[in-house]
Amino acid sequence: MTTTASHHLSPAFPGRAPWGTAGKLRAWQQKALERYLQDQPRDFLAVATPGAGKTTFALTLASWLLHHHVVQQVTVVAPTEHLKKQWADAAARIGIRLDPEYSAGPLSKDYHGVAVTYAGVGVRPMLHRNRCEQRKTLVILDEIHHAGDSKSWGEACLEAFEPAARRLALTGTPFRSDTNPIPFVAYEEGNDGIRRSAADYTYGYGNALGDGVVRPVIFLSYSGNMRWRTKAGDEVAAKLGEPMTKDATSQAWRTALDPRGDWMPNVLRAADQRLTEVRKSIPDAGGLVIATDQDSARAYAKLIREITGTKATVVLSDEDAASRRIDEFSANEERWMVAVRMVSEGVDVPRLAVGVYATTISTPLFFAQAVGRFVRSRRRGETASVFLPTIPNLLGFANEMEIERDHVLDKPKKAGEDDPYAESEKEMAEAERELDEDTGEQDALPFEALESDAVFDRVLYDGAEFGMQAHPGSEEEQDYLGIPGLLEPDQVQMLLQKRQARQIAHSRKKPDAEADLLELPADRRPVVSHKELLELRKQLNTMVGAYVHQSGKPHGVIHTELRRVCGGPPSAEATGGQLRERIRKVQEWATRMR
Repeated sequence: MTTTASHHLSPAFPGRAPWGTAGKLRAWQQKALERYLQDQPRDFLAVATPGAGKTTFALTLASWLLHHHVVQQVTVVAPTEHLKKQWADAAARIGIRLDPEYSAGPLSKDYHGVAVTYAGVGVRPMLHRNRCEQRKTLVILDEIHHAGDSKSWGEACLEAFEPAARRLALTGTPFRSDTNPIPFVAYEEGNDGIRRSAADYTYGYGNALGDGVVRPVIFLSYSGNMRWRTKAGDEVAAKLGEPMTKDATSQAWRTALDPRGDWMPNVLRAADQRLTEVRKSIPDAGGLVIATDQDSARAYAKLIREITGTKATVVLSDEDAASRRIDEFSANEERWMVAVRMVSEGVDVPRLAVGVYATTISTPLFFAQAVGRFVRSRRRGETASVFLPTIPNLLGFANEMEIERDHVLDKPKKAGEDDPYAESEKEMAEAERELDEDTGEQDALPFEALESDAVFDRVLYDGAEFGMQAHPGSEEEQDYLGIPGLLEPDQVQMLLQKRQARQIAHSRKKPDAEADLLELPADRRPVVSHKELLELRKQLNTMVGAYVHQSGKPHGVIHTELRRVCGGPPSAEATGGQLRERIRKVQEWATRMR
């Protein structure tokens, strides 16, 4: 029983094989295929990092099963319309004909099967169940975690494909932030009593990076000063990345991404400079801006045209025209594409090498999918660069790129065990409702971004942090933007260490008057911490409570007086610096009364 290829598998498939892999299956694909053929299970879950070649593995296996008459037809279920067409195109290259336009009724004998979406299955599960009952079917569930996106999709997949002869589940990111069970995925209970998804074969980013199958990712983080007006009408100023409440972090983040401020133009300009450097060694390298909504996407495209003098491709929705634009961008050599979400998963544009994460989506699943668009390697030594706002969650995800994750089905038994700060969050919310000043007009005005600027903050690579803060356009920033686009992973690390050492040495020579930015290298700066902020808020409320007994004044009066004297928003939205200033002030008041 041969496992190297099927009888009609093109020796050149896939057409864009990365360095060292053309003409044969990659080592992980071969091992996964051998693992499957050894046991030939009805259900098989393959977890492989984005860009590793899940499609090639799945179609090779499908070809073998068809050739040996284990199955008679194939059904591919994909997350989007674009991806189901991409599957049909890839299958056609090895002689498997899938109909991506199938909706109902008998299938033409010209086809080996169909490519549909999870949403399509959700609408007509019995149609697909009948097809599985009539002929032995291999069902390929691409990005299987989407079957847990809604209860109806999961139930539809169970109903439709329960009779299937074989089911192959694929994902690059099996973990989800919820506890919806994923159909046809096995869960195993750990020593802690929590059930986690169990893959039959796993090929993580760390392994793929070591094999040269994916690119190393350099994350460039940008901070800056933000100013916005809250719903209550208060003007708030904060530095992106310093400890603050979740609401304030969200508002500072949105302020940074506002195209009318200075943060986005500066970051886009830096990203375009990085793209220019990368294109010296990868001439067709492209850039992608992932936007939150259509208005922002159009505004970013306008900024790119002003910065570069060239038009950006804009992809706004999962429609035929959008799919065509993605295909055209993949085939040409234009510099930039701006998209809203749909390019975050599965879409194959191998030349993407520079990204700007300009969305407020902060789940680990979406972040991993987004970064996955840039790691597809075509030849040895290619690097990927992703620009981020200095947001705690994002920096955490970037630092954990090589950590394997499984889907957790159960929440921890003890309250707060899943989130160590959940209880203190709850306590502080109660305390602020009872103790802080009246904010009954919070819904009177919408959130409004007022102004922003950008500061180069740090570089994150392989779990380590490099660099010192620098102004956009400075020599220090250019040092990092100018890193060559072709480097081995260990060379990236070495070069970043040298750049940081040079930046520190240069900083020491500057007069104190010029040291207007944080004079600490990234690896010595504390990681921004929401826990620290919670402790400060708790400390402030404790101090105010003690001062209530000493002064006889109500809590609300004291909080209002602190805001009047120190400035700033309510405690729930105050920054770490503002909270510390209020703590010092109430301590000063208490000392005077002794």
